[in-house]
Amino acid sequence: LKESKRAVNSLRDIVDDDDDDDLERVSWSGEPVGSISWSIKETASSSTSSLEGRDSSLQKGSSSYAAFPKQVSSYSLSSLFKGRNKLPSFQSLSDALSDTGVKNYTPELRRPKAEYKDYSSDWSPKDTVRRMQRGKICSLERFRSLQDKLVLLDEAVAGHDGNVITAVLIFLKRTLRREILFRELEVRQVALSHLIHFLKETGEQKLLLDLLRFLDRTEEVALSQYREHLNIQDVEKRREFLKGCIGLPFSAEDTSHIQDHYTLLERQIIIEANDRHLETAGQSEIFRKYPRKASILNMPLVTTLFYSCFYHYTEAEGTFSSPTNLKKTFKIPDKQYVLTALAARAKLRAWDDVDALFTTKNWLGYTKKKAPIGFHRVVEILQRNNAPVQVLQEYVRLVEDVETRLNLATKYKCHDVVIETYRDLKDRIQLTAYKCKVERGSTEEEKINSILNN
Repeated sequence: LKESKRAVNSLRDIVDDDDDDDLERVSWSGEPVGSISWSIKETASSSTSSLEGRDSSLQKGSSSYAAFPKQVSSYSLSSLFKGRNKLPSFQSLSDALSDTGVKNYTPELRRPKAEYKDYSSDWSPKDTVRRMQRGKICSLERFRSLQDKLVLLDEAVAGHDGNVITAVLIFLKRTLRREILFRELEVRQVALSHLIHFLKETGEQKLLLDLLRFLDRTEEVALSQYREHLNIQDVEKRREFLKGCIGLPFSAEDTSHIQDHYTLLERQIIIEANDRHLETAGQSEIFRKYPRKASILNMPLVTTLFYSCFYHYTEAEGTFSSPTNLKKTFKIPDKQYVLTALAARAKLRAWDDVDALFTTKNWLGYTKKKAPIGFHRVVEILQRNNAPVQVLQEYVRLVEDVETRLNLATKYKCHDVVIETYRDLKDRIQLTAYKCKVERGSTEEEKINSILNN
């Protein structure tokens, strides 16, 4: 509508039409220009041959065509855009068309000229990329020469639209030889990274390996080959595959990881076979009391250590399933080992094993409790496993920070620790206030009274 208004205004500037409201524009046939009759005749003249016969019969005196009101023909195009009627009693266009005795003929609105362009030959690379960004359907088959394809790729990269870049790369991958595609992508790093990511997502492993070898990325080639073990379900085949991956050109750090992965899977196969036999035969009490919920095969190292601490904690170091053997073989840090062993033994409520885990002897033979993870974390793990108050109090006392010790003792209702701490601090006020929190006539109340009376 805005474009039509601008067209009418530009015509008014060229032709001095001060009396536009009082003048009538008439065509060669005598019909006012802009009237419905004129519009129908203009449409009929440009329609197909099948419609020409129908329109000609209407023009020769069809009764329905003559049913239009007379005043409709005096409605000019300029007054239509201005939004006002020439006569006060003029019937609106919608009313005239909604008349039951009138047969409606609406002129066909032509599509924009751009819609009729041939997609396979009319769009430049830049226009093609723009249309793809807007979600339009575009054929890329017209770009047949290498130069056109590279220009299309450069335009896609310049548009910063990942979907368009990937679509163009798929087209190039299908229509170019690998050597040419790899050579051109080597100097276009953005497009290259998109293609590598696309090949990883779609699992086109052979093409990905060929591309990485062409780029001389040996470590990435090795990692891509190593990643294939995820697709191997049979555990024996996976073990053999990992054994073959040890000789690939990894970095020094990655080589040690691959070696550990192979060794761990080998251990898991041995432990799984032995434990399945014990569980089936019913020869082990712990397997009868705590049946296994899942297989240990392909589990992480920490899960394997927890399993070993749960079912094989007392075994000698020489066995593959011994926790100390796992710690030594895979160089597990003390903190990780203590955390895992504490969680496993606390779940079994083996408090003697928990105590032995933190007890150390010096060279004079004196014993001392030491925790590489901090005794406040030990208390939290024990409480999560529903340790009795007597066990909790023993480890709460070992927390060095006084404020942390008081908070933990109050939180977990370790009354003896709270009372002893306030006694050591000589804090009569806090001790008197805490007396109200314990039960009347309890041992804790008697202990508080004895301290206050001393």
